[in-house]
Amino acid sequence: MIECKIDGHAAVVTLNNPSANTFTAEGLLELTALVGELNRDLNVYAVVVTGRGEKFFSAGADLKSFAGGDKAHARLMAQRFGEAFEALQEARPVVIAAINGFAMGGGLECALACDLRIAEEHAQMALPEPSVGLLPGGGGTQTLPWLVGEGWAKRMILTNERVGAETALRIGLVEQVVPRGDALRTALDVAARASTLSPRAVSFSKGLIHQARRGVPRGAALAVERERFVDLFDGADQREGVSAFFEKRKPVWKNA
Repeated sequence: MIECKIDGHAAVVTLNNPSANTFTAEGLLELTALVGELNRDLNVYAVVVTGRGEKFFSAGADLKSFAGGDKAHARLMAQRFGEAFEALQEARPVVIAAINGFAMGGGLECALACDLRIAEEHAQMALPEPSVGLLPGGGGTQTLPWLVGEGWAKRMILTNERVGAETALRIGLVEQVVPRGDALRTALDVAARASTLSPRAVSFSKGLIHQARRGVPRGAALAVERERFVDLFDGADQREGVSAFFEKRKPVWKNA
């Protein structure tokens, strides 16, 4: 269900479970393991997540798996969704969602777990779980308000409002809208740009940005920011970056 191809410093992760690229318990476990592998591969600086085909990024969980009302299965799925998307959110590389179509329910939550989101002009996004007696269980109730504000989060979750790409751009749900078929190429361009930066500095910066999301007091977060700035001087990349600047050449990062 989860495909991965590494090209240079970028990994492309493709959700492939026809016809709607839905998530299963096994697929979510596979995604969690894959994120761990990419974290350990220090040659990977950026990850692009997309869906197979032209219609779906992902439609989320297959509702057939909840038809029997099995509470044990529901608990397993909630755990697997949480583990997979938290791993994606906290991944060491920069993670970019190339939303190539419908991103519904857990599919949108997968995109929400990424650092950046690029949507094709025909993409549709929603968290429709309450319409079938469920709720977003993969971080949607927490991450969506952080990105778009409480009002739009409530419109999408409490009234089942589906948003198109242009509305998503306007409210801050995605960072860029591109023509049909261009999301992956554009995301790879962004990944290439991210890969020109010190991966260690980027990883530290990402963690610091997430402190604001977690509500860490500003004074404490600023103290950690200063510590991480100094920590960079323990690695070779800081010296390489400054030397490359003065020598007017591209830096050669070692992720160290």
